[in-house]
Amino acid sequence: MNHIRHRTDGDGWVECVCGQRHWGLYGSAGLMVVDPAHGVLLQHRAEWSHHGGTWGIPGGARASDENALAGAKREAEEEAAIPAEHVQPTHAWVEDHGSWSYTTVIATCDVPFDPYPSDPESLDIAWVAPDDVDTLPLHPAFGKLWPSIREQAFRELVLVVDAANVVGSRPDGWWRDRAGAAEKLRDRLSGAQPVPGAQLGLPATYWWPRIHLVVEGQARNIDAAAAAPVPVTVERAPGSGDDLIAAVVQDAVMRRPGDHVVVVTSDRELRGRVEDNGASTVGPRTLDQLLDP
Repeated sequence: MNHIRHRTDGDGWVECVCGQRHWGLYGSAGLMVVDPAHGVLLQHRAEWSHHGGTWGIPGGARASDENALAGAKREAEEEAAIPAEHVQPTHAWVEDHGSWSYTTVIATCDVPFDPYPSDPESLDIAWVAPDDVDTLPLHPAFGKLWPSIREQAFRELVLVVDAANVVGSRPDGWWRDRAGAAEKLRDRLSGAQPVPGAQLGLPATYWWPRIHLVVEGQARNIDAAAAAPVPVTVERAPGSGDDLIAAVVQDAVMRRPGDHVVVVTSDRELRGRVEDNGASTVGPRTLDQLLDP
């Protein structure tokens, strides 16, 4: 077992505008892995640590060259042996004080792993059933956020994009090169950063979506983006793109009933169809704002 205390250039206290001291010169971040079969993965904090003896999530100060996700994954690997390269973030909650922030990242892990206290900051690392979390002495900040996290913990965002409608809304005109326009849209989607929840009417600060790009006609033969930061599933409609979009929505809602399914289209008839199936809808302009904030 590794008992080395890890250091970064972000270690240090910040005198916050809220009147309290917070750890992390560049802000801090933590990671909560969730698994329907096991529950949520929590950390029992070492007695000598800030709010020692309470339960929360693995986390700590971000380094100057880290974003919140990178910092949360590194801290979780150092403190709980969570394999960072297999962590798949779903959403994040940000407590922003202006001069300091803490980001709580919710994620899944795509391989089995055995968590354990891998450095001195943890007394224990344990899977806890959501119904049992409130029975533990929780870190004050985590305890305050937990009711919101619990409601969304196992939910993901599924973004279904009506390619023909979206590229057709742009002034360059998709009819000039349907396949080329769809490829450009695919590449924009595959390079997307996490999207702000508020712009989609969702709780949590940011979401990392699972994206389905539905193409039809001459655009049907485009390839999936290679080595994309954000995987985009290209759904090829053999006939009507609207029919396939409705089918993708229905499948997503049936597979994971709690997920947020959002369809990007301005087609009024299609909006009605997918909303009847449990999805919400936004227009192409909202997608542009999400991709080019």
